[in-house]
Amino acid sequence: MVFKPQTFHELEPTVEREVPSQAALETAVAAALAGAGGLDATDVTVTVKGSQANLAGRVLRPGEVTRAEEVALSVPGIRSVVNSITAQQPL
Repeated sequence: MVFKPQTFHELEPTVEREVPSQAALETAVAAALAGAGGLDATDVTVTVKGSQANLAGRVLRPGEVTRAEEVALSVPGIRSVVNSITAQQPL
């Protein structure tokens, strides 16, 4: 039996696209929400499954619910958002 070293066709393998971990995406979304203007995300929790962010919790005004979803969608790697945030003040 003859063993040859792996050559990968004389080229080293390269990573074409790296998928961020769920924890990294959760941290990125939470950081984006924390730094976003027009939004107090103190009581908002973020979980990520695949490329979907799940937002839950409470905000003060109804406009902040929409703003949180927009901010989450702006994070690279997030393709969809399930928004379960409720507003304390009614429309």
